[in-house]
Amino acid sequence: MWTENTVETACRICGLDDGEALYEHGFPRYVICECCYNESGIGDDTVTQVRQLRGYWVGHGAQWHKPQLKPADWDLLGQLANIPPEWR
Repeated sequence: MWTENTVETACRICGLDDGEALYEHGFPRYVICECCYNESGIGDDTVTQVRQLRGYWVGHGAQWHKPQLKPADWDLLGQLANIPPEWR
């Protein structure tokens, strides 16, 4: 369960988890995701917003913002599995 003392490293929208803190102690770090281009703390405050952004991203082909960073063996479903349960 999420608490304010946690650190979130997985993007709430696409699940990319590169280890960088996106939220610390409940506060956004305003980091832009290299995959889906969402900025933590902007539009990802509620589950409804997160689901809408994720649906838009996936519906438009789940394109990487920085395609040069996309792993050769990238697996969309595997990455989406990184999303914390409370943001699915």
